Amino acid sequence: MQTIVTVLIPTQERHRRLLEASAPDFSFHYFSPETVTQEELDHTDILIGNPPQGMLHGSPRLQWLQCNSAGVEPFLQPGVLHFKTLLTNATGAYGLAISEHMLGMLLEIFKKLHLYRDAQHQHQWQSLGQVRSIEGSTVLVLGMGDIGGEFARRVKALGAHVIGVRRTDTRCPDYADEVHLTADLDQLLPLADVVAVSLPGTRETAGLLDRRRIALMKEGAVVLNVGRGSIIDTEALCDALESGHLGGAGLDVTDPEPLPVGHRLWDIPNAVITPHISGFYHLPETLERIVRISAANLKAYTEGLPLKNLVDFSTGYRKLP
Repeated sequence: MQTIVTVLIPTQERHRRLLEASAPDFSFHYFSPETVTQEELDHTDILIGNPPQGMLHGSPRLQWLQCNSAGVEPFLQPGVLHFKTLLTNATGAYGLAISEHMLGMLLEIFKKLHLYRDAQHQHQWQSLGQVRSIEGSTVLVLGMGDIGGEFARRVKALGAHVIGVRRTDTRCPDYADEVHLTADLDQLLPLADVVAVSLPGTRETAGLLDRRRIALMKEGAVVLNVGRGSIIDTEALCDALESGHLGGAGLDVTDPEPLPVGHRLWDIPNAVITPHISGFYHLPETLERIVRISAANLKAYTEGLPLKNLVDFSTGYRKLP
């Protein structure tokens, strides 16, 4: 029986040629998450792209799911995937887009561009006082994977002292000045002018930056979060911003999400909020990278070689080579 590959990411003809050339003996079916049917998924051996929640129910036929996202939390829940189904994520696709988004939010807050935009809407021509520089600042990066590492590389190039935080492994890459373990977080938070979060949503990261840890942060520090909203206590963050303890927050993710219309976070002047759009396909290169990762993994799969970005179900992180 021919192996059926169902592709749910948007593709052009050149993308399809690349995917099909990687596994010439497989049969490829192309849909979107909105048009794919339950029957199609039930007859799929390999799935490329994220299906709608609730459409996977532990089918033993599904041999491998290649997500188009870096986060895979919905697929780790019991009963979603069969215990023999392989799961890979799209680590390596999003570092460029999301790190640049983080840098943009940081510069917006440091240079008060969001406040000047507000003043523009009020037709006010006035100085808003001193601004800050990335050069000479200390940037604490929580999560040193593709996204966090790319952000670290950019702020270090602009003159920041970069401290990375990982679950394991304190080896220091050239784009960081120090690397510590998560256990050291309480000692590191008071040092940072910027706390940049690019962690996935797991049991271990939920509530990582709670009220106690937010209180440990340096007066005037800026928080960036492109990981998951559940990592930060939203009410404690709002309190710290409104009191002036924190100097700003750049958030592409929130808890709850979407952020309710009446939530007070919307109206805090030094909160810069974007609606979880730093990744996805808004930068065309992101899709190109996802296709290349998928094609390389298809080729490896046909040759019986290890897959890139294989996820460990017990941690929610990809397995290291």
